[in-house]
Amino acid sequence: MNTSDPEALLRGLRRQPVLAVLRPSGVDEARAQLLPLQQLGFLHVELAVSLEPHWPPMVQRLAQEFPGLRLGGASVRCAAGLEAVAAAGLGYAVSPILEHGLLQRAEALGLPLVPGVFSPTEVAAAVRWGARAVKLYPAAALPPGYWASLRGPLGPLPFCIAAGGLAPADGAPWLQAGVDAIALGGQLFAASAMGPQVHPGLAPLLAWLRSRVDA
Repeated sequence: MNTSDPEALLRGLRRQPVLAVLRPSGVDEARAQLLPLQQLGFLHVELAVSLEPHWPPMVQRLAQEFPGLRLGGASVRCAAGLEAVAAAGLGYAVSPILEHGLLQRAEALGLPLVPGVFSPTEVAAAVRWGARAVKLYPAAALPPGYWASLRGPLGPLPFCIAAGGLAPADGAPWLQAGVDAIALGGQLFAASAMGPQVHPGLAPLLAWLRSRVDA
């Protein structure tokens, strides 16, 4: 499922508008986190990019082990990070920043890149530079209705993924207020002697999202 179709991520997120963002320290921790997310029914998972040479082959191995997940690269801030994501064969990259050079390099690599935005000026620049989707970051610093408030002066708005400091309970308020998808990171798991335990709010969130699709 890790293709470079620019619209594939958006089609998938319209079906399930939530991404998991993981920062595993190695392949074993990655497997321990990916397995329960896959069992819950997650489809979209970002893995924080590393510039270490072991990262692309590690991620290739994970993509083979979890073919039902659409994996992407998270926290990409430089051209080398984009190249690591491309070398790993991932289908998309996400950045916390907006930089014209990164969008240009991603286009040259045939790799969809979702840049980070916060201000109206950054949203307008992202659209001008051809971004099909943007990451509203850090979303926790803003009210859920912020994105919808930009529609009048800036519309039509690009596809928006709200990310940064959100918890599963924030999913419904943000989606109902007008963003297209949300990304969850630090609150996905709780530490446990038995290994990572998924947040108890994830299953209800996924059930609510399925009910919206079926309605």
